[in-house]
Amino acid sequence: MAKHRPLRVDPIAEAKRQWSEHGWEDAALGMSAVTSVMRAQQLVLARVEAEMKVFGLSFARFELLRLLAFSREGRMPMASVISRLQVHATSVTSAVDRLSSAGLLRREPHPGDGRSALLALTDAGRELVDRATEALNERVFTQLSISEEDTRELVSILARFRKNSGDFIDPTPLPDPL
Repeated sequence: MAKHRPLRVDPIAEAKRQWSEHGWEDAALGMSAVTSVMRAQQLVLARVEAEMKVFGLSFARFELLRLLAFSREGRMPMASVISRLQVHATSVTSAVDRLSSAGLLRREPHPGDGRSALLALTDAGRELVDRATEALNERVFTQLSISEEDTRELVSILARFRKNSGDFIDPTPLPDPL
């Protein structure tokens, strides 16, 4: 990934100033928050994709393999994968096709539902996703360019935003054991 030279002015701060100057003061802070999140996502995704390129993966395909590797048996119903990755079925199908062609996962008939398929991680898929995870952990996840305290606060803020946006609900409390 080519390094870019830092800009002399924060373009988001300048956009916020312009928003206010043009009479949109009530929306300026929200615009700068949305734009900041989107720019941060671009920066992080560029780092992640550069690491995944070495393994012939995109982050989306990595996530699919990692999800399967986390499952007890290395297999899950396609519908569960779609739900947990929170992406459109077409996107998952495309990723499955590419990973299947590369011998990293396979489709298996669902034992209880003839209309459904199970996605199963192959040994090659498990080995590749383990190596890719090590690379991400070492070169991205542990080197975010912000402090651990800021990282915790950011995760907390974004979790509240996601929850308030309907992304998830808190699980109901489990009953106390008898």
